[in-house]
Amino acid sequence: MKLSICTDVFGKIPFTEMLDKVVAYGLDAIEMTAGGWGGCNFIPSAEELINDDAKREAFLAEITKRGLAISALNCSGNPLIDTPMGRMHSKTMRDTMVLAGKMGVDTVVTMSGLPAGAPGDKTPNWFVSTISWPEYEGFNYMAEGVKYQWKVAGEWWKETCRIAKEAGVKKIAIEEFPGALVHNVRTFNQLCEAVGEDSDVLGLNLDPSHLMIQGAEPIEAAWALGEKIFYVHGKDARIEKHNANIDGILENLPVECSAQRNWNYVAVGCGRDLQWWKEFFSVCHMNGYNGYVSLEMEDLTMSVEAGLQTSIDALKATISQ
Repeated sequence: MKLSICTDVFGKIPFTEMLDKVVAYGLDAIEMTAGGWGGCNFIPSAEELINDDAKREAFLAEITKRGLAISALNCSGNPLIDTPMGRMHSKTMRDTMVLAGKMGVDTVVTMSGLPAGAPGDKTPNWFVSTISWPEYEGFNYMAEGVKYQWKVAGEWWKETCRIAKEAGVKKIAIEEFPGALVHNVRTFNQLCEAVGEDSDVLGLNLDPSHLMIQGAEPIEAAWALGEKIFYVHGKDARIEKHNANIDGILENLPVECSAQRNWNYVAVGCGRDLQWWKEFFSVCHMNGYNGYVSLEMEDLTMSVEAGLQTSIDALKATISQ
């Protein structure tokens, strides 16, 4: 395995300065956002790089001359909601698939999206309670909402998988994000079933932090996924027991309220210890994954610089070579 980094953590510094920082940290590759919610600070327009061969070649030359690679393009967003944002995400996510093919990048990291709960609604609805009840006059609105969501997701993802394949993308790595339709192994398998024959291009971006905060065990998830591990994010989380023991692990406070939250994203090694991380990467490797581990640093309990160095040291000490 080799180390990559999600470049949004560097903010809006010049592209070449960002690349030099990555080299200084001793990393092998970069994961850049090209659509969706990300800052897109270093690929401000996927469409522009698609249509301008000279600009795209110059862009890639700055990366390769430093000995770096692109581990993946990221376009995480919500293309499944019928709003201006959703339509924009749908376009930029599909543009990212085309750009990845033009760049020779075989992996695109993204999220499944989350539809509204019924036709005409404009707000995404994450159903995480039982859908067995309530009923009124024989109508179960939550069960019908979930059925509608999977219909929307199946239609959009069938077309998107086709676009990705035509562009030459080999792997769409779906990040199992809480608040998205695909947020664990079971819902990932549901998406594959909804897509059907073109689902061979779908795998999971196994981000252990997202499973930790749902109470799942990422090592068990790695065993369950097997060859469907398409990408791995190096990202940790910590259940804040002094709060979670009182209020549980569901959480919707702003991320800036670290001390009041039931869980927080933290630098690698500040949630699970290094022995756990060694086992996690070992299990991923045993299941056939030998790709990039991409650091996504979102720890607000320390400075960016401290979080980056802490995480990089931990990942270098634990990834399977």
